[in-house]
Amino acid sequence: MDLVPTVHRSLLPASQSPLLDVQRLQALQKPSFRGVLHRFHERPVEVSPLWLHASGLPVWTRRCSAAALAGLALASWSRTCRSASSRLGSRSNFCTVAVSLQATKTKKKGAHGKGAPSLADAPEAGNFVEDIVLNDMNKGTYGGRVQTRFPPEPNGYLHIGHAKSICLNFGIAGKFGGACNLRFDDTNPASEKQEYIDRIQEDVRWLGFQWNGPAHYASDYFGQLHDWAVAFIERGWAYIDELSAEEISEYRGTLTSPGKDSPYRSRPAAENLELFQNMKAGKLAEGSAVLRAKIDMAHRNVIMRDPIMYRIIRDTPHPRTGDTWCIYPSYDWAHGLSDSLEAVTHSVCTLEFNMHNELYDWFNEQVLSLGDGALPCDVLPRQHEFARLEMEYIVVSKRKLKRLVDGGTVDSWDDPRMPTISGMRRRGYPAAALRRFCELVGVTKVPSAFIKFELLEACVRDALKQETKIKLLCVLKPLRVVLTNYEGEGEVIELPQEDESIPKRRLPFSRNLFIEREDFMEEPEPGFKRLAPGRSVKLRFAYTITCEEAVHDEAGEIVELRCSYDPESLGKRPPKKVAVVHWADAAGSVPVRARLYDRLFAEPRPEECNDFMEALNTDSLEVCNDARCEPCVSELGGAVSSNSEGGDVSAGPLCAQFERCGYFALDEADSRKSLEGGGPLVFNRAVTLNESGKPGKSKAS
Repeated sequence: MDLVPTVHRSLLPASQSPLLDVQRLQALQKPSFRGVLHRFHERPVEVSPLWLHASGLPVWTRRCSAAALAGLALASWSRTCRSASSRLGSRSNFCTVAVSLQATKTKKKGAHGKGAPSLADAPEAGNFVEDIVLNDMNKGTYGGRVQTRFPPEPNGYLHIGHAKSICLNFGIAGKFGGACNLRFDDTNPASEKQEYIDRIQEDVRWLGFQWNGPAHYASDYFGQLHDWAVAFIERGWAYIDELSAEEISEYRGTLTSPGKDSPYRSRPAAENLELFQNMKAGKLAEGSAVLRAKIDMAHRNVIMRDPIMYRIIRDTPHPRTGDTWCIYPSYDWAHGLSDSLEAVTHSVCTLEFNMHNELYDWFNEQVLSLGDGALPCDVLPRQHEFARLEMEYIVVSKRKLKRLVDGGTVDSWDDPRMPTISGMRRRGYPAAALRRFCELVGVTKVPSAFIKFELLEACVRDALKQETKIKLLCVLKPLRVVLTNYEGEGEVIELPQEDESIPKRRLPFSRNLFIEREDFMEEPEPGFKRLAPGRSVKLRFAYTITCEEAVHDEAGEIVELRCSYDPESLGKRPPKKVAVVHWADAAGSVPVRARLYDRLFAEPRPEECNDFMEALNTDSLEVCNDARCEPCVSELGGAVSSNSEGGDVSAGPLCAQFERCGYFALDEADSRKSLEGGGPLVFNRAVTLNESGKPGKSKAS
């Protein structure tokens, strides 16, 4: 259809453009061109959700009026676009309005910091955070430096939302010639483990990023943070409060009413110092006292109403410092100052920390005013917030993910159904797919609609299609086939080897075979084109067979098919309207265990339920214990024996396409355990070859 130029082909309505065609999005990746398609006379638009994601528009705009969608597009791109023009073309009962938005490069004159590149030399910004970075580089705010950080708390595994933050922070540093630190905000030993620290580092490396220098920890700065807290007390900027947690919350007030001073707020500095030292020495009980900054209990921002700086956590060893400390800094006290100590220039975080921005600046500015020379920077970092990832059919709250693990709903943090990076890696999602997904989702300042899960699956399919070299025949749910006219012991069908790096494929063929159970229907429905009584199918790479009889057991279940084969059909194209199906030899195939995963939740927004556990998909896992695969799958088992427990997982699991069934990843850990017990290799299905439909209705092919 040549209604519009080639560059506009991906803008066709969903009815004329594949819903999940990632390739069609390539034309939309250049920031110099954006487009919008709608129907004539205010008719509702229906465009691909993938296109909406790539264009920066929320999914709910999929069916907007012409004027509404055009307005949304202009608003969405107003930050980076300087001019707009529209084109109108018509054909049949709809027309195309394409809004082209050309971002112009502006060159500002002015002084730059030493070595600071001008905008003319710098890369083009791709989102509002990069706009801020470019502006700071142009003004020489940080002397031309760009220093970011990724600061996870090691209280669980990273999830898909963290992947967006990782790609943003490391991406900014890479794009603008800067550096990105990995810093663990390890200020709460009650919920932190070395296991989480190790896995977070694995996840970041697997995604394709490497942090600057060694990993950093907030605990590296515990001594300096303590000394600054003492200085705050001495200057009357902080005090020891002995109110209970409930009383502190009550005294803080609400968003519409001011708080009131604690009765301990006016305590003398000397007394506060003594109490603080008693806290440090472990002489006070946990929960009996906290150190609070003295700011303003009537402040319009509730966060600024005397925030907590230190609390007591006893009898809980820290993963790195052990029992050295029994007082620990709050997130607000440690986070911003850790950024300053590491000379971070741009502190990028999600919108839930927006109200903490003012406190971030206040703590940094107060410490800088001490003039003790401990901060390595004269220009303090600034915090910039972006909208967190909101996605259908998942939860990203670590508290809720922990509940799934602790309650046995899933096997572990890296269960392939979990939205954790480790779970997705184990399931077979390529790192390139997650990076591509984060690129398509984009970075916005305000929350948008929930991202469709299909977008992630489309990115996975696209990446696996490019990366997967190994293709195998595997029957997931076998149905026995007996070739009544086949004579002899059997034969081996050798397939051409296109790549020397993958196992050579030799397919045993004999009288007894297996086909997929769903490839046979005794009473075929309209449109069913595979095997049925009196019908023929072509066995992939082998012969054409015709069904003569279906054998049933006492319960009426079909247990065997009696078929004949055409000995002249090997190597020939199947007759017209004869379907091709995959198969396995009964004696020569290898047993494998295949796990078919669906979405963990049956409802698109589980967190909107009274209890998110009510939205669980009871059919999220189906195990095919009787699956049979062609013999060369045994050679893939070498990956299991060559990688010891806890080895390098940066490359991800070995993936193969089981023809017509999907892309599968070898589960090395579970395969190792299975083989030790005399069991088969274990494979996890990453994704089906095509969109599988709604949760609970996934198909084998």
